[in-house]
Amino acid sequence: MKKFLLLGVLSIFVFLTACNAGGESKDAENKNEEETVTIKHEFGEEKIPKNPQNVVVFDFGILDTLEKLDIDVAGVPQGSLPGYLEAYTDEKYINTGASREPDFEAISEMQPDLIIISDREAEVYEEAKKIAPTIYLPIDFTNYTESFTNNMETIGKIFDKEDQMATELKELDDKMSLVKDKVENSDDKTLILMANEGKVSAYGPGSRYGGVIHDVAGYQAVDEDIEDARYGQNINFEYIMEKNPDVIFVVDRNAALNADHTGTKKSLENALFKKTNAYKNDQVHYLNMDGWFFGGGLQSMEMMIEDLDTF
Repeated sequence: MKKFLLLGVLSIFVFLTACNAGGESKDAENKNEEETVTIKHEFGEEKIPKNPQNVVVFDFGILDTLEKLDIDVAGVPQGSLPGYLEAYTDEKYINTGASREPDFEAISEMQPDLIIISDREAEVYEEAKKIAPTIYLPIDFTNYTESFTNNMETIGKIFDKEDQMATELKELDDKMSLVKDKVENSDDKTLILMANEGKVSAYGPGSRYGGVIHDVAGYQAVDEDIEDARYGQNINFEYIMEKNPDVIFVVDRNAALNADHTGTKKSLENALFKKTNAYKNDQVHYLNMDGWFFGGGLQSMEMMIEDLDTF
């Protein structure tokens, strides 16, 4: 009798152990599923590990966002980093080449969990994808707010920072709303200029810079028909004087590419330029190139909003 009782107890024990093992196996399987996230982007769909540890970032807006969220990265293009991200020149980060010329050998040796690119690296997406899951997060200048928000929320999803990201976006939205309220009460006409080695080009609504200045902040354009949204429309100083804007925002490309450059103001503000209402009323604003030229992130967006608060 005792023998049968013992066998019965052992059978129950074996059964419970098997059930428990099966449950643990299923829990582990569910956990593995939870630890990946599927990201849809313009070039396709990628399944990547949640909270990836070995990340290569080419887009500086995404990089400044990760820094703001206290998320570390492994590799960046160190040769063209803007000043506010100079910490990433440290030797603990792998130099992954230049924005438009990635060092795929160095990247491959890193065996990254994730590569994040933007429009400057669009042409090398397929090559990057061969090394690791790669997502493409550009900014759509014709729909800046939605595009920027989508990129930020994607980062929040990948790195399990969705609540913090929502808070950060709310703070930026509140700051932009204050600027928009001030701009709404003004009838001033605005011109966006890019100065580049003595040459001048203009940007209008829906453009690389006008997407924020005109379309988001609400500054009225002095000319609604400016062409070439990406590189700007070539103009001369007679055009600037003829349009006679009340507000001028200056994109100093020379300063963006060379922080020591100081000659733009002198070459731009000639006799014709000084006849504009903007110059006479001290409404010529040189934009922060760290934010505008390399922007698209939480920190750079804050810089941009500060530049737009001109009233």
